[in-house]
Amino acid sequence: MDIIETIKEQIANNTILLYMKGSPNAPQCGFSARASQAVMGCGEKFAYVDILQNPEIRANLPKYANWPTFPQLWVAGELVGGSDIMLEMFEKGELQTLIKEAAAKAKADQA
Repeated sequence: MDIIETIKEQIANNTILLYMKGSPNAPQCGFSARASQAVMGCGEKFAYVDILQNPEIRANLPKYANWPTFPQLWVAGELVGGSDIMLEMFEKGELQTLIKEAAAKAKADQA
């Protein structure tokens, strides 16, 4: 499968998806650590992809997303942004609302 197709499938199949360096419990950079803390603080399950274990995704996602850096948060198929944007939204309560609404809609769609 083409790597862009893989990325599209990951985004389509996961309501809340964080592309990051490392894992939420063992982040490999400060930006990924702060981003995963913010997403975990929203209280919903989320998927993640460790781009250090997936060099093809690391190389191709910035082109696909038109976003040059990691981490990247995708909610309901839309790019939310990187670490700074996530933290700013979290501090305003916007990230919690966005994630909770997306998770609730995904659960309702599955029912």
